[in-house]
Amino acid sequence: MFVGHYGVSFAAKRVDRTIPLWVLFLAVQFLDVLWAPFILLGIEKIRIVPGITASNPFDLYYMPYTHSLVAAVFWSCLGGFAYHFIAHPTHRQTSAVVGVAVFSHWILDLIVHRPDLPLYGNSAKVGLGLWNAPVLAFGLEAALLFGGLWFCLRGRQAHSHGTLVFGVLMLAIQAYIFFGPPPTSDRAAALTALIAYAVFATVIWWLQDRHAKAGDIQNVMK
Repeated sequence: MFVGHYGVSFAAKRVDRTIPLWVLFLAVQFLDVLWAPFILLGIEKIRIVPGITASNPFDLYYMPYTHSLVAAVFWSCLGGFAYHFIAHPTHRQTSAVVGVAVFSHWILDLIVHRPDLPLYGNSAKVGLGLWNAPVLAFGLEAALLFGGLWFCLRGRQAHSHGTLVFGVLMLAIQAYIFFGPPPTSDRAAALTALIAYAVFATVIWWLQDRHAKAGDIQNVMK
């Protein structure tokens, strides 16, 4: 899953408007933000195998440090604690929202991945395999992304049109990933993903977070 993860970002923003969207964009992709440099450094492994699933050619055969269930729980707790100590939120639930956003990545990956998500180490791998039904997988990505967008932006028309256009562009990128040519190498796939996460977080900061007012936070606290 790719852009569907960002639906959780928008939903989490509605739950706690004190958290910047760019933080939530990085949180829901945090496992992959770690995965990409781990691939580049040779710590985790991936093969490009066209046809291994109907949606993408990724044989994710070794990623125990980022995508095992145990690792996902660890990184989720670390993400929540890190946000608490860096941002000093007023309420503990804010850090919990960030931690849940991080963990949501593993849950959504479980739905679409083939059985390549280990429960611990590199063992007991699970995955429901929706990637083998590309139309359904693409529909799920779209539903999550725009469902989260609607939940976040309803009743808040200011600065929403650009974000909706951005959502359409994100979905177009997802379509290219599903139905376009495969990446040229494992390193190219990892580097492209890392750049995409940074660009998406920057764009959503420009579209939404730079417009945030102190009054928004005060209204949440009332």
